Amino acid sequence: MDRDITSYSVEGRIGEGAHGLVFKARHLLTGREVALKKILIKNLEDGIPINVMREIKALQLMRCKYIIKLYDMFPRGMSLVLVLEYMCSGLWEMLHHNQQELTIPRVKAYAQMLLKGTRYMHAHYVMHRDLKPANLLINHEGILKIADLGLARLYWPDGGRPYSHQVATRWYRAPELLYGARFYSEKVDLWSIGCIIAEMITKQPLFAGESDIEQLAIVLQHLGTPTEETWPGHTKLPDYNKITFPESTPTPWQDLLPDVGPEAIDLVRSFVLYDANKRISAKDALRHTWFHANPSPATMEEMPKPYFNKPK
Repeated sequence: MDRDITSYSVEGRIGEGAHGLVFKARHLLTGREVALKKILIKNLEDGIPINVMREIKALQLMRCKYIIKLYDMFPRGMSLVLVLEYMCSGLWEMLHHNQQELTIPRVKAYAQMLLKGTRYMHAHYVMHRDLKPANLLINHEGILKIADLGLARLYWPDGGRPYSHQVATRWYRAPELLYGARFYSEKVDLWSIGCIIAEMITKQPLFAGESDIEQLAIVLQHLGTPTEETWPGHTKLPDYNKITFPESTPTPWQDLLPDVGPEAIDLVRSFVLYDANKRISAKDALRHTWFHANPSPATMEEMPKPYFNKPK
C-alpha cells in the first residue's frame, strides 16, 4: 500500500482508544476497506511509545486468519498511522447490541476462532495479556479476530523473566495478576478465555468487580479460599499479605453458571483454575467434547449478521 494519507478516503470515525482515534477508510487505488489507527506521538524526542512498538512487532509477526492484519504504517505530522484490516463489529457489540440471539452454535464458532488465534499466538511465544470481548473483532463474513495487541509480549517457556502485573482488563484478569505476580506466562490469557466463553453463554460477566480488591474477593468467594493444593505458591505472591478475605467454600458451578450444560461448564472450569499450570491450553481446548456435542458449531452461513459500527 501507499504510505500516505492521501491514498485513502476517510469515511468516518469508528472508535477511540487509549492511544488514539480509529477511522474507517478506503484505499483509493484498490477500493479495500481499512481501519486507520492514528496514534499521537506526544514527544518526538522520546520516539514511538513502547506499547505501540510492541503492538506493531506483534502484528508483523502474526500471520493467522484469526488475528487482525496490519497492512502498513506511515507518519503523519505528530502521529503514526497504522493501516489495519477493517472489522465492522466486535464481540462486545454482539453481546450488547445485536438483535439476533447469540445461540450456542454461534458461541461455539466464536470460541473456536478465539482459541485458534490464541493457539497461534502461544505457539509463537506471544501472550496477549488483554483478551476481552472489546478486543475481539468481527468482520463482514462473521470471522472473529483477536485485535489490540498493545499489551502483547514475547514470553519464555521457563518463566524466568518478570513482567508488569498491571495488565488485562479487571473482569478478565487472572488471580495471580490480582495478587501482583511479576513472573507469569501465557496462562493469564487462558483464564481470560474461560471468562469470555462463560460470558458468551450467559450474557453476563463471570466475575464483575468494581475494583481490583472487589474483583479478587469475588473470585475467591466463588472458587473458594485457595490452598497449597489448589494453588501452590500463592502465599508467596507480592500482594498476598496486603489484604485478607473471609474463608469461603467454592460455589457449585451449576449455581455459578445456571442453565448451562455440563460440557460447557467443564470447559470453562478447565480454564478458570487458580493453578495456572493446570489451565487447559488453547490447543487442547479445541478438542474438548463441548465442541463436538449437539448443537455443533455454526457454519459461516449460519453466523449472525454483525452489528455494524456507525461512523461518528
